[in-house]
Amino acid sequence: MMIPYGRQSISEADIAEVSNSLRSNWLTTGPLVNRFEEEFAKRVGAKHAVAVCNATAALHLAMMVANIGPGDRVVTSPNTFLASANCAAMVGAIPDFADIDPVSYNLCPESLRGNWQADTKAVIAVHYAGQTADMPAIAAVARERGAIVIEDACHGVGGSFEHEGKNWKIGGHPWADMSTFSFHPVKTMTTGEGGMLVTDNDDYATKARMLRTHGMVRQPDEFVGIGDDHFEEKGPWYYEMQELGYNFRITDFQCALGLSQLKRLDTFLQRRREMVSRYNEAFKETEYLQTPKLRNPNDRDLTSWHLYTVLIDFAAIGCTRTEFIKRLVEKGVGSQVLYIPVHLQPWYQRQYGYAISKCPIAEDYYARTLSLPLYPEMTDQDCEQVIAGIRDILSSVAKTKEKNE
Repeated sequence: MMIPYGRQSISEADIAEVSNSLRSNWLTTGPLVNRFEEEFAKRVGAKHAVAVCNATAALHLAMMVANIGPGDRVVTSPNTFLASANCAAMVGAIPDFADIDPVSYNLCPESLRGNWQADTKAVIAVHYAGQTADMPAIAAVARERGAIVIEDACHGVGGSFEHEGKNWKIGGHPWADMSTFSFHPVKTMTTGEGGMLVTDNDDYATKARMLRTHGMVRQPDEFVGIGDDHFEEKGPWYYEMQELGYNFRITDFQCALGLSQLKRLDTFLQRRREMVSRYNEAFKETEYLQTPKLRNPNDRDLTSWHLYTVLIDFAAIGCTRTEFIKRLVEKGVGSQVLYIPVHLQPWYQRQYGYAISKCPIAEDYYARTLSLPLYPEMTDQDCEQVIAGIRDILSSVAKTKEKNE
């Protein structure tokens, strides 16, 4: 049986909660959406949480509520999924990239400072694999230059980080103006598809709620008036579209699953940390393979560990990554490459002229990266199968290399 690199964990309790929701009077936006938002905000320590259909929508809303648009530059990490940069392009801004640090593979504050341009209005700091970027340092660079900070925490649900002796929850600290989360099936918890925008800013939250539903408002205290006698009567049917928004809504039954998964989040996090420790111990002296490192060692028991990413020197072992992945599959082990540097995607090269050498550390990282299976329902036997598969392949290719030399 193939061990995938990631998958959801659905319990009988999860199924029961979704079934109960389906038997209710609500399928689309209903009371469970509000409950999920309240519970999630409480969990991360934020004032507001706005649930949406996916994390791309959350990032898109973050751009819109911050009034980012044409003429603005938005800097993010090249080591991320497309959405972290695409959200800037979606509002007509220029997506740009600063290089990563070689330890956490996250946006590097020094690179951000060194590549700053006068038109930069926002920074999107991605928490790759669940490990936090250096948010205090990134915020210092951005805010002293008048830019806002958006925390792309799609990999970091439930995680925290230590700073100056205090633990801070991702989504609930002072170094981000907004934070976004993903509930895709391979993430730490799931609603099927789904995302969340959290913030302490009342205006951002109010505008995000409006824009996720076509820019409409229904509450009398939010009406500005259409200015025609035909619309003087504002009965229970009445609504106003005040901005051009989108249908970014999430369903009640998805939020039923989210509420149930939220109760299991600590269990998910603990199991992921256990497996990371198991992998690290097994691979600590493995030649040609580098285990993930922590930028701050104090974050060992705080990181959510969405991914377990190793670096393998494929050139040194004389084996392509494609062949290595194929050999892993033969041993019943799946893997994934995360991510291709966004600035090297064809559209970004054509649109903005980005090219190889713009972010050399990220490009070198990409040449060696491989993400191994990591999800809560993996058994200890599954972990041992992954470890044995990696060791066997590295041993085999090393012997072949020595024989040919």
